Amino acid sequence: MHYRTLGRTGVQVSSLVLGAMNFGALGHTTQDEATAIVDAALEAGINLIDTADRYSNGESEEIVGKAIAGRRDDIVLATKATLPMGEERNHQGSSRRWLITELDNSLRRLDVDHVDLYQIHRWDPTTSDEETLSALTDLQRAGKIRYFGSSTFPAYRIVAAQWAAREQHLSRYVTEQPSYSILQRGIETHVLPVTEQYGLGVLAWSPLASGWLSGAVREGREITTSRSKLMPARFDTTIAANRARLDAVERLAKVAEQAGLTMIQLALGFVTAHPGVTSAIIGPRTLDHLNSQLAAADTVLTADVLDAIDAIVAPGTDLAPDEKSDTPPALLDPALRRR
Repeated sequence: MHYRTLGRTGVQVSSLVLGAMNFGALGHTTQDEATAIVDAALEAGINLIDTADRYSNGESEEIVGKAIAGRRDDIVLATKATLPMGEERNHQGSSRRWLITELDNSLRRLDVDHVDLYQIHRWDPTTSDEETLSALTDLQRAGKIRYFGSSTFPAYRIVAAQWAAREQHLSRYVTEQPSYSILQRGIETHVLPVTEQYGLGVLAWSPLASGWLSGAVREGREITTSRSKLMPARFDTTIAANRARLDAVERLAKVAEQAGLTMIQLALGFVTAHPGVTSAIIGPRTLDHLNSQLAAADTVLTADVLDAIDAIVAPGTDLAPDEKSDTPPALLDPALRRR
């Protein structure tokens, strides 16, 4: 396992992060299964665990809390808030009111007195940067969080938040958690140059592109990944974007084979090769999934392999741009772009 410094924090974290999104109802990973996964991940050298309040409506946090009991100090623990938690309109977003309330809920579910990294799950266009940063700074000073970061922010929002922190003399985001994979390289155009400029740690989610790069998706083979059942349209190969992804996967499989690598090793090795990326977040549902991903912990791709990947998916290119989670709201809601 390789270790990198998380941005400018001085905290050393593993190049692979254990993501807990599948723990609980969403991924059907039980407490016993999750504890076995956590045990194996820690034994392999992973020291950062990432979850969120939204994952299975808090169940993931509860499972993580039980799995890490008795060894909290050895783990860099991260969670997130902002996405809706129920139907009440104020049980979401990044207002001071909600963040203070929901952090206490997360601490209770995790059964800890602080988290190391508290992340804003998505940019909240209804709340000012000053409001959010002020609340996060107070929570940091109260000892409930050590650092805070953002997740899936557009590049211009990352910059705006950095400037707001400077102008208001508040603590600033020290990490960003974007979606990044061989098939979704758009962040190379704007986000990664910005995070590098401001010295942010980057924790990349979906490095296997929701299973497209797991080795399970191939031409002529029925697609049966867990994500294909939850989001069938994202795997419908009659859709042009998905056809392009499948064509790319077939070409990438040949690159992996020639390099003596699995598709998972190729995919994770690609993400962790970028100098602006600190770690790749893996989200195993089973112990077998974890073991196949741990095999990539020490993978270092050679220049010729990286060049071959660039020839298949050009730098800065998203093969499924409609799936991006950082699209400005005005592009999604006509009412926000018309008078």
